[in-house]
Amino acid sequence: MARIGVLGIGNVLMGDDALGAHVLKRLEAGWRFPAGVALVEAGTPGAALTTHLEGLDAVVVVDTVKLSGQPGEIRVLDKPALLARKPLLPMSPHEPGLREALFAMEFEGTAPPEVRLVGVVPARVELGVGLSAPVKAAVAPAVAEVLRQLASLGVEPAPREPALEPDLWWEASAGGAA
Repeated sequence: MARIGVLGIGNVLMGDDALGAHVLKRLEAGWRFPAGVALVEAGTPGAALTTHLEGLDAVVVVDTVKLSGQPGEIRVLDKPALLARKPLLPMSPHEPGLREALFAMEFEGTAPPEVRLVGVVPARVELGVGLSAPVKAAVAPAVAEVLRQLASLGVEPAPREPALEPDLWWEASAGGAA
């Protein structure tokens, strides 16, 4: 059985960087996933990102992306596109990022064969709880894109009936900031 991961990356206390967690919580609340598919809210794993990727046949990563474009714009990148640019030197605890983890795993021969990044261009990544309006509007389309990517990998989750309320615990802890 294929092992497929869906990883939400980002810091829930840094504005739009919480996108990955928002998408993961909505997937958990709205869908049932078959055996062999793991949803992981990875936070800001840095060098530990490779441990989340080890042993997977495929992974769909959800994160904000530092690419040109309008805030809220969704970008989908595959492994060749991620590896097309050179790795960056770590500049923060959030790094090394996905690209650097993939370079290291490719070198070791342990990278998942299929890697997809569903990224959203952020409006603001700064201390504070809650997504900006354009990134908040991109959450549902990002969920739909993750489901499309999973379908292309042969995964068909079943909708929950009724859907649950997403557990956005960090927003509740901050007094419901949005």
